Amino acid sequence: MPKIDETVIGFAVYEDATEYIGISEVTLPEISNITEISGAGIGGKIESVILGAIEAMSLTLNFRTVTNNAIKLHEPRQHNIDLRAAQQQKDTVKGTTEVVSVKHILVVTPKKLNPGKVATAAAAEVSGEYAVSYYATYIDGKKKLEIDPLNYIYYVNGKDYLADVRKALGK
Repeated sequence: MPKIDETVIGFAVYEDATEYIGISEVTLPEISNITEISGAGIGGKIESVILGAIEAMSLTLNFRTVTNNAIKLHEPRQHNIDLRAAQQQKDTVKGTTEVVSVKHILVVTPKKLNPGKVATAAAAEVSGEYAVSYYATYIDGKKKLEIDPLNYIYYVNGKDYLADVRKALGK
């Protein structure tokens, strides 16, 4: 049945069961595969996607103002982030609006804190940038994506593309 993804109704960000109130926007990690290959037998360089090899990932959290939580997330340690979103979807056959649950699980370490600006009756535009070492996405409770470079996991839509690599490496 045809469905149209419409919008994010709302979202919440948690660490260790504590909700971070005041986050205005989140930019999730871009997953960019490493692609360049050169060497003997190749007359130059080609772009060939290297199975499961990705560029470094980053997460950005934007806060409206300077908060205790924005500063807490800058503690130089790993943080386990749980971002939950309620997305709106239209069922075009039934003519109904449905809610789709999306959860992003991330393990991050702070890279940068921008305390923003101070102006009367204005958002401070505080932001934090975080190195991501683990990233997974669940849609309606089903794991759809898991990227774990430290453990050789590259899971997309039910298949772990690095299972044979782990086996070859004895992991």
